[in-house]
Amino acid sequence: MGMAADDITALILASIPDAQIELIDLAGDNDHWKAIIKSEAFRGLSRVAQHQLVYKSLGGRMGGELHALALETSTPD
Repeated sequence: MGMAADDITALILASIPDAQIELIDLAGDNDHWKAIIKSEAFRGLSRVAQHQLVYKSLGGRMGGELHALALETSTPD
């Protein structure tokens, strides 16, 4: 299974349009990703709330099409 970087990016951008996203395929299998995401939408949110916003944008694909996603979130500098 697995999920392509373009698909992950599109889902995140649909919910967080200003997101700057860098995806790293950790295992080379499109199944274990690290996402580095910057967005103004994260301003004032706790790290947990930022991550929840990203997971929500994936529409329940975590644990199914997308097995693992490590997140690093922040606001733009």
